[in-house]
Amino acid sequence: MKNQVVQKFAPFILLLVVAILALFVPQLPSFQGDASTYSGADISWILVATALVFIMTPGLAFFYGGMVHRKNIISTMIKSIVSAGIVSVIWISFGYSLSFGESINGIIGNPMTHLFFKGVVNGAPTLQGGAAMTIPLLLFALFQLMFAIITPGLVVGAVAERIKFTSYILFIVLFIILVYAPLAHWSWHPNGFLLKMGALDFAGGTVVHISAGCAALAGAIVLKSRRSKLEQQEIPPANIPYVLIGTGLLWFGWFGFNAGSALGANSLAVNAFATTNTAAAAAGLAWMFFDVLKGRKPSVLGFCIGAVVGLVAITPAAGFVGIPQSIFIGMMAAIISNVASHVFKLSRVDDTLDVFPCHGIGGMVGMLMTGLFASKSVNAAGADGLFYGNPAFFFTQLKAMLIVVFYSFTASYLIFKFISIIMPLRVTEEDEELGLDATQHDEKYGRNPLKA
Repeated sequence: MKNQVVQKFAPFILLLVVAILALFVPQLPSFQGDASTYSGADISWILVATALVFIMTPGLAFFYGGMVHRKNIISTMIKSIVSAGIVSVIWISFGYSLSFGESINGIIGNPMTHLFFKGVVNGAPTLQGGAAMTIPLLLFALFQLMFAIITPGLVVGAVAERIKFTSYILFIVLFIILVYAPLAHWSWHPNGFLLKMGALDFAGGTVVHISAGCAALAGAIVLKSRRSKLEQQEIPPANIPYVLIGTGLLWFGWFGFNAGSALGANSLAVNAFATTNTAAAAAGLAWMFFDVLKGRKPSVLGFCIGAVVGLVAITPAAGFVGIPQSIFIGMMAAIISNVASHVFKLSRVDDTLDVFPCHGIGGMVGMLMTGLFASKSVNAAGADGLFYGNPAFFFTQLKAMLIVVFYSFTASYLIFKFISIIMPLRVTEEDEELGLDATQHDEKYGRNPLKA
């Protein structure tokens, strides 16, 4: 009973404390720069890119919501959307500082550096140890926020239809602090140890997709299988048009995700835009045609899933590889993830919507493909890959990938285990049977509120 009272009041009290503390943060004028400091074109493009990345979160909600059972559509969608609220508050409070604040031995940022965006609103457009940017530091922080928002939302697909909503909220908080922020610091802070090691991740293959995929695998293991999987029930997707809408929004938003990571309106952004679209197209077709080879009919679901896998795989490589090579990257990622998805369906691990085979393995393929096909002719600040005579870079990518896989899975597994100790992680069998829309939110998909 006491534990239930704490669970009921703790989230609101924590938010209230943060809101009150925010009142005492001094208001400072924005950093003023002249024409030599900022580029109006770069600012305009990154503002658009930031909005594009945000729209991926509702896109993900539609994508996942359309694939689960009808009685779990709302509960699945809200778990992605609510991340926008939770992560935004954490990011402004201290999350950005953990990711991009003053580096502590290349491992994590000092949480006090930018507490409540101190030094962000009025800060010079540069990161410790990095070159000056042509956009305000505040815009950079907001662009990075959108990446942080969608990452825990990706994990939803693996634990859908059985995880308690309150437990998932706590997971988001702990994941952002203990997994996402360190990985962002390692890979994207100028003094991060993976970046210093020479590993390249243009837009989030490790930080977003491998981390979310490994967390998804950890969550599926800790939560164990749904009753429907144990009983080998066939659950058709609730709403395939939702999946189509979600895929379209994700594909659209991914242009901001990858091309925006150039941090300017330049030729690198154009290349990333082109490789992103090309890899998604090739992967969607590859998944659909590969299904036909296995004796299935070409499906809408297959093309949509394949396209998303292609988007995942090209993410770390988008600004380092050429456009023709992105066709190969998308196709190979789709085939590998398709096979992995089939293997996982035969296993005892219940990853509801194949998050690990699609995002985890897709991200790994993308990191390794970057090690193969990266070229300085595309990005002089990058590296030449194995295919262009530099095997050392490939092994650097492999080492970085293994480090991230190990850390993401281990830390996420411990987070899920910790939550299961302090509060119920999984809904009851009765609630699972009735559906999480009704039991967790007292709402139902398709119900007329006037007749409720």
